[in-house]
Amino acid sequence: MFVVFLRFAGNKGQASQFMQAHNEWIKRGIDDGIFVLVGSVLPNAGGAIIAYDTTFADLEDRIKRDPFVQNGVVNAELIEIKPNKTDERLSFLLPG
Repeated sequence: MFVVFLRFAGNKGQASQFMQAHNEWIKRGIDDGIFVLVGSVLPNAGGAIIAYDTTFADLEDRIKRDPFVQNGVVNAELIEIKPNKTDERLSFLLPG
């Protein structure tokens, strides 16, 4: 599983210009079953995504296609987590 931080960058002021395309990109990630949670980083610092059932390389490629990333609205930080224990409600995140 992965956590992606999308932290506002130099072109933050252009976010509204790319918001529709960014939201479509998020929807594709959810529809593809890769993004299991998407939300805002508070206060007004950007966004975060929890991704699952993908590889680091594939997720990195997907992130590069985010219009916010492509246009310098955010910088992406990708962190891989190997779950060892979870609450029962998140057991789907455990390997095999």
